[in-house]
Amino acid sequence: MNKLPVAKIALFLSLLAAAYFAVQGGEYSTADVARQFVAKRRMRAEVDSMQRLVDSLEKALQAIETDPAVQEKIAREEFGMVRGDKELLYRFAGADSTREKDP
Repeated sequence: MNKLPVAKIALFLSLLAAAYFAVQGGEYSTADVARQFVAKRRMRAEVDSMQRLVDSLEKALQAIETDPAVQEKIAREEFGMVRGDKELLYRFAGADSTREKDP
């Protein structure tokens, strides 16, 4: 009669070990699945952020290609262009550009 409780305890421990292995062991444990879920959420946030950036760049490109006001603004600010003979462009050099360089 002493063997019966030992067999039950051994069976219980075996089932407990099998249940633990089913949850935590194997190729993808519960911790791995949780890490993958967090990584997936982080990657989705990155993709959404990049998609917003792409959308804003596409909108800027469309404005540059089609909007004359934007084209004029870029021509004036980036390339120093002026309209006709009625406008003059003054460019001021920075303070360190006039300083002599040490030999």
